[in-house]
Amino acid sequence: MTLERLPETSVASAPGSSRLAAPAHVTLPDGFTVELAAGTHRSRDGRLMVGGSPLRLVRVTAAAVRRLGDGRFTVTDPAGAALARRLLDAGLAHPRLAPVPVGDTTVVIPVRDRADQLDRLLSALRADPETSNLPVLVVDDGSDDPAALSAVAGRHGARLLAHLTNRGPAAARNTGLRHARTRYVAYLDSDVVPEPGWLAALLAQFADPALALAAPRVTALPVSAPGLLDRYEEIRSPLDMGAAEGPVVPVSALSYVPSATVVVRREAVGPGFDEAMRVGEDVDLCMRLHEAGWRLRYVPSARVGHRHRTDLRSWLAQRAGYGTGAADLALRHPGRVPPLYAAPWSLAACALLLRGRPAPAALAAALTAATAVRVARRMPDADHPARAGALLSLAAVRGTAEQLLRCATRHHWPLAVAAAVVDRRARHVLVVAAVAEGLLDHHRSGSPLSPLAHTVLRRLDDLAYGWGVWQGAVRRRTTAPLKPRLALRMVSRWTAARP
Repeated sequence: MTLERLPETSVASAPGSSRLAAPAHVTLPDGFTVELAAGTHRSRDGRLMVGGSPLRLVRVTAAAVRRLGDGRFTVTDPAGAALARRLLDAGLAHPRLAPVPVGDTTVVIPVRDRADQLDRLLSALRADPETSNLPVLVVDDGSDDPAALSAVAGRHGARLLAHLTNRGPAAARNTGLRHARTRYVAYLDSDVVPEPGWLAALLAQFADPALALAAPRVTALPVSAPGLLDRYEEIRSPLDMGAAEGPVVPVSALSYVPSATVVVRREAVGPGFDEAMRVGEDVDLCMRLHEAGWRLRYVPSARVGHRHRTDLRSWLAQRAGYGTGAADLALRHPGRVPPLYAAPWSLAACALLLRGRPAPAALAAALTAATAVRVARRMPDADHPARAGALLSLAAVRGTAEQLLRCATRHHWPLAVAAAVVDRRARHVLVVAAVAEGLLDHHRSGSPLSPLAHTVLRRLDDLAYGWGVWQGAVRRRTTAPLKPRLALRMVSRWTAARP
């Protein structure tokens, strides 16, 4: 074990704020296998597909249908590579790649104190045959007891780098990045414990030459006597992106992945995270990589455990802290982190339905029907165009209504409460929204809590996060994180290249 104390002048002020270089190659290699996602719907003749996030309407040629077959194919030529790339980028298909031998990877662990957690993590890495011999860089970010970290790192053969003062997790990760000499860097926070096989599944994704980052699922570590917050965090931790794999794309179901554990291609991330950001630096990196043309993937089959915060005070502080980062992100990436993303017509339909009267409701129904007709005309080759148009239009209204519920109870709750104070109808709507959204989330998440307990914690979660959003907005003197974004197309369209 070696200890290197780094002078402050050796650390760049904010290297991650620079633009990243685009990938040199995006063509998928021969042997790369893809499979249509479970949520992708195909017409009977296979020529029309709907799916992905945001929703896409895709038409392919007859030759592409033959290539797709039962929904799985392997790239063998340039036409197949082009088709696979488009399907992957749209979220209509996923890679199906065998795990690869683990190597050419440096593990970087940013840490401040937490010697016991570091010991647990390093023990897990050294006990796993796949990672037992990997180089490990532990970056002490200004600990109060550096000797304890030094002792732990020494026992496990890790190289220890030390900041003289605390500079934040972004700076600590960047220090590790600068000292790594391998093609890939695996970042692990000190409070995670990876499951066996986690790294091989992530490294396999880099068979895509345009892939910059792959992330596992972050799940709750088991506790002996779980309390209410433990059980809530099991299904609603902000670090757990869920069971569905897919590409990481702004303004989608997977708009970012947390940096608690990620594996990156070193050449793709340039100087790394933006050190000026103490919160949201992982979201910022994801967005900068995407803007540069790199691809990112979430791979829930790879898993790491995490000890979530379950002390109420620190839990609320954490949620509020996350919210404060929204202002910086909204200013750096305009339109990429909206609290609401919906079509103007669906917003109008929801506003009319909120009136709660027959005439506005009839107008909302007419607006939805007109949209259904318009969508059906765009997909005449669907098996049942009218039915498809109606289902998509109704789904859009439902999705917008759910987003409005979230806005009223999360990002915009101070405005909603102010309206409720002065208006009886607004008060009634807010109470109904708060209860309905909580019960809906309880049902969808399969929460182990009672409906009442889940709804109360859900509301506390949102109140804390929303308070943080407003704090950040006031501090930066901006309304950017509170502005909705209008979706001018209900579905995006493109036609796959002719194979």
